[in-house]
Amino acid sequence: MKKISILSTAAVALLFSACGGGGSEFEGFTKAENGLHYKYFNHDENGVKVTEGDGLTFSYVITNNKNDSLIVDSKSVSQDGSGYTKFLMPKTSFVGSLEDGMAMMSKGDSAAFILSADSFFLKTMRMNELPKQFKPGEKLKAVIKIKDVILKKDLEANQKQQQAEQEKMMKEAEGKEKESLDKYLADNKVTVKPTESGLYFIETKKGSGAKPKVGDEVEVNYAGRLLDGKLFDTSIESVAKAENVFNPQRPYGPFKFILGQGQVIKGWDEAIGLMSKGGKAKIILPSNIAYGPNGGGPIPPFAPLTFEVELVGFGPAPAQPQGQMPPQ
Repeated sequence: MKKISILSTAAVALLFSACGGGGSEFEGFTKAENGLHYKYFNHDENGVKVTEGDGLTFSYVITNNKNDSLIVDSKSVSQDGSGYTKFLMPKTSFVGSLEDGMAMMSKGDSAAFILSADSFFLKTMRMNELPKQFKPGEKLKAVIKIKDVILKKDLEANQKQQQAEQEKMMKEAEGKEKESLDKYLADNKVTVKPTESGLYFIETKKGSGAKPKVGDEVEVNYAGRLLDGKLFDTSIESVAKAENVFNPQRPYGPFKFILGQGQVIKGWDEAIGLMSKGGKAKIILPSNIAYGPNGGGPIPPFAPLTFEVELVGFGPAPAQPQGQMPPQ
């Protein structure tokens, strides 16, 4: 009986080693089948394991295993100062990677992993060469704590919900645009007919001479407003000061652009092409020839806009050096 007991113990030990629970040359660590050395500090054996595409909130400290010199600590690089970082769990970058280690963890787990420095820097981080303080074959130690896990299916559901809410808001804004524009036109007794694009062009001072053509460089003074009269941008310093939007770092003065080259919103290209030098106009733009469904900065989606514009001057655009693109 004694002989059978000894043999059984040896067989169990051999089986344990073959299943990846074997010994590690690093004290206190266990070596997994993939070559990764791991040690749990906290571990929920029944917890849902991290998988590719899950959203993680975790902290980390990565050191040189040979001398414990610090490589990176999430406390020093986290954007909000919490020491935690967030990312989507990627595919494993190599067998025995840090991603493989994190896939062994659940929410609330903390663990240390010892892994190949060569593979981490060259495969995970995609560096061209090892950092100078490392020699081939040396190891890194990473201490990971997972604070939260959002499963991939929940992330996708949240994303769909947010997208649906955004689409609903966009449709509401689009529906209100015509109503608000019609009210503005009626309240301001605008009687001019819109052009085919929807532009309302109201000449307030007639210019003289020819009109600029596509490819000319034009100089324009302007003040842009939302339909409620709120000024969102101007090239005129006195207007900016009068309406408390003055920016001392901004270079005020006529704005230059090349007509018809897509450097400005469509309504501007069309309107300035209708003017002569010295002319002034008020233009009203529906969103389809302004900033469209996305808006921009202080301009909300589907926002009609008004501009007071003055064509200061125009002429042939300066020649571009060979190989150089015009400004956008």
